[in-house]
Amino acid sequence: MYIRQLFQSSHLQWAWRAAFLEHIQGRHQRARRWAHSGGGTYKAVIFDMGGVLIPSPGRVAAEWELQNHILPGTIQKAWILGGENGPWIKFMRGAITTEDFLQEFGRLCSEISKTSVPVGSFLSLLTSEQVAKQFPVMTDAITQIRAKGLRTAVLSNNFYLPNGKSFLPLDRKQFDVVVESCLEGVCKPDPRIYRLCLERLGLQPSESIFLDDLGPNLKAAASLGIHTIQVNDPETAIKELEALLGFTLRMVIPNTCPVRKTVEIPRDSLEKYLKDLLGTQSTGPLELLQFEQGQSNPTYYVRLANHQLVLRRKSPGTLVPSTHALEREFRVIGIPFYLMEYCPGLIYRDPSLPGLELSQRQAIYTAMNRVLCKIHSVDLKAVGLQDYGKHGDYISHQVQTWIKQYRASETRTIPAMERLIQWLPCHLPRQQKMTVVHGDFRLDNLVFHPEKAEVLAVLHWEFSTVGDPLVDVACSCLAHYLPSSSPTSLLRGLSDCDFTQLGIPTAEEYLRMYCLHSEIPLPENWNFYMAFSFFRMAAVVQGIYKHSLTEQASSAATKQNEKLIEYMSNLAWDFAVKEGFRVFKEMPATKPPMRI
Repeated sequence: MYIRQLFQSSHLQWAWRAAFLEHIQGRHQRARRWAHSGGGTYKAVIFDMGGVLIPSPGRVAAEWELQNHILPGTIQKAWILGGENGPWIKFMRGAITTEDFLQEFGRLCSEISKTSVPVGSFLSLLTSEQVAKQFPVMTDAITQIRAKGLRTAVLSNNFYLPNGKSFLPLDRKQFDVVVESCLEGVCKPDPRIYRLCLERLGLQPSESIFLDDLGPNLKAAASLGIHTIQVNDPETAIKELEALLGFTLRMVIPNTCPVRKTVEIPRDSLEKYLKDLLGTQSTGPLELLQFEQGQSNPTYYVRLANHQLVLRRKSPGTLVPSTHALEREFRVIGIPFYLMEYCPGLIYRDPSLPGLELSQRQAIYTAMNRVLCKIHSVDLKAVGLQDYGKHGDYISHQVQTWIKQYRASETRTIPAMERLIQWLPCHLPRQQKMTVVHGDFRLDNLVFHPEKAEVLAVLHWEFSTVGDPLVDVACSCLAHYLPSSSPTSLLRGLSDCDFTQLGIPTAEEYLRMYCLHSEIPLPENWNFYMAFSFFRMAAVVQGIYKHSLTEQASSAATKQNEKLIEYMSNLAWDFAVKEGFRVFKEMPATKPPMRI
């Protein structure tokens, strides 16, 4: 779950759902490139706006007509009527005001549909922020094109808004050249506007590629020698553009890989579900990748139309009961499917934070500590979580739960685990307070802002409940006692690092920082919490290891975990011994019995 934003089906409402119907002009055309002569190295890409960078007016019109019970095709027929002297073309040339356009265009639409048509409502929808959003795939493509040193331009048939500004809901900084029909007094497919764009780019026609969704506009560009791509779907058009340019135009999603066969999910069913949930009729393909982390609950990056999401599912097969209770995350999110917003940012897999400066490392660990304090300060009743988890005897319940989980996945006898199973129930601390407990609070479960030490999201809440917050603090200190030389990130740590030189707080300093921010005293029985945390982690890895034996685990690294279990159980026992010595030292002194 992200603390940044929780998704609920009742909240996933967008003001507009595109019908994605074809334009009348292109309804019977197949997607194609217009032929042209010439060739050579491309130096620029020219984009149309509506239908390429943002939803096309035709598709918006189709949906608006459907919602307002207007005769289908009314708007598009009115666009065509009158040709060069029609209100739509004059509006795009900047020859008439918005008021005059609405009057003339409204009259045409009413004549076509035989009823009054509120065209002002359509124009408001067309220019609204909810509709006029640039497709992310196009934003990514423009970024990659410019990064390769190519120039970009937007060549748009647009119009003036009532406030006197031209309608161009784009970041102009994306483009080297911006050509707007309403400012130039000429619009596509007039060849003059293409020549104007090329002149401002300083290029020959054969050095440019032009993307548009309308056949006549593409035909005019091709007649000048410009290479063209017809856009029926942005995703498909980008693939064609990639083939021409010879490099990828998609942003790489960090820490992802193709979905492994053992954890594939039915794409068609998922796409249908998401379209119903998100209210989109996108014809573009669903993009699905798997995050490399997430050994027990496979996690996926999902992209559909404008929406970037993260999906988590249960691991296939029969797993150890309740070990990774995905339903806990359902409970927090509030819908019967674990779906959340994709939050781009940085995830630090290596706790030593290589490549960062000393002050940056200090800031990262401070931000980590502060966000944990914020989680523990949440008012349970105010957020509706007063019945979340079992109240009372949290530590006792956790110890018994993880003993059972370990026994259920046990594959061999580990002496340290046997000793801990006897020791932990006999040394339970008195609980300080009840808060939301994340249950697996570690540095690599946080998403940070790419430019500053700010936590944007907290991941992996399947162990969350209500209980003793010191369990989270101990969990976040596990890396301090683990070596940095481990071949797997699950056990990578800091024990052989110089904390002062790195600028990273020691475990003791981290604990003091937490207690200071939370305004609580330092716990005397801190060693118990560390012993329990390492015991629980050993039990988790044992479960993952057992799953790997039956090929159920979703990470290729799980088969390396057998040796890690014994290592962590020994660390846990070391802390148990330290706690035993502390208790022994605090026992009141007694006189030795007299010898007879």
